Amino acid sequence: MQRLAPALREDNVPLDLISLIKTILAATKEISFRVSQAHLGGLMGSTLDENIQGEVQKKLDVVANELFKDILLESGFVKAISSEEEDTSVAGEPKGKFIVSFDPLDGSSNIDINSLIGTIFSIHESRPELAADDPDQFKQAGHKQVCAGYVLYGPSTMLVMTTGQGTHFYVLDRTHGGYLLVQRNVQIPQDTQEFAINMSNQRFWQQPMQNYINDLVAGDTGPRGKNFNMRWIAAMVGDIHRVLTRGGIFTYPADNKNPNKPYKLRLMYEANPMSFLVEQAGGLAMTSQGRIMEIDPSDIHQRVEVIMGSKNEVTKCLSYYQ
Repeated sequence: MQRLAPALREDNVPLDLISLIKTILAATKEISFRVSQAHLGGLMGSTLDENIQGEVQKKLDVVANELFKDILLESGFVKAISSEEEDTSVAGEPKGKFIVSFDPLDGSSNIDINSLIGTIFSIHESRPELAADDPDQFKQAGHKQVCAGYVLYGPSTMLVMTTGQGTHFYVLDRTHGGYLLVQRNVQIPQDTQEFAINMSNQRFWQQPMQNYINDLVAGDTGPRGKNFNMRWIAAMVGDIHRVLTRGGIFTYPADNKNPNKPYKLRLMYEANPMSFLVEQAGGLAMTSQGRIMEIDPSDIHQRVEVIMGSKNEVTKCLSYYQ
């Protein structure tokens, strides 16, 4: 099996970007260890603090965020970082070529039940005309990403990543401590009979999504004429990994449960990097209004509607909004 760096060089990824990716992955190896030892190391449960999102932080959230922040800011490659757990962006090397956005521990509600969690990251080139401490560095559309990926802390620690030349799977080999390429150019099946959505919010959805899901649930007795299975892990890394592995549609639609927060997922830390991965694997990543990676961010903690996965099923879902 091919190691990470040779695989990236084969794709003609610039050496400075390879170095940054290796720096990010060094942090994920440490997080993977901390996750596996959380029950033994007093890292279970919540802190008494809330992050900028208004969510109570888990102890592992804080640890993962500090690990990521420290290793990136010390690398010399990064002009600034932006994290789901930070109030605003954090300046790094003034002449750094890249900026990094990350969700240090996605699905943290799963920590205490020993279920799937992961790290999501997104890399853009920095804007030389802006200072390192200017949050506007991060107001770049998703199609300008030069790399995106996630690391899934499951039975194996798996890296899923793209640099714009396909989506590839890597697994952490603990015998030598490196990530090995196990599947190149993953392709999402265009058709599916699986969907992932938080059904507890059904009564709050807009009518088009209500109608779409009702038709899926009706199965072979409804207008779709086939049975669908619902799968829901409550961690985007897990649900998207299933979509990349065997197809499906993942959606977190707009809802009116809280009129001040109609959307759940964050554009920079979740929607954009996952969209890059899904599109590079032949899928679609949309809102009901258009392509996610065409959105020009207005805020580093901006939230968006998400509908992504198997191409034909996403297209069918969007037809309900027309």
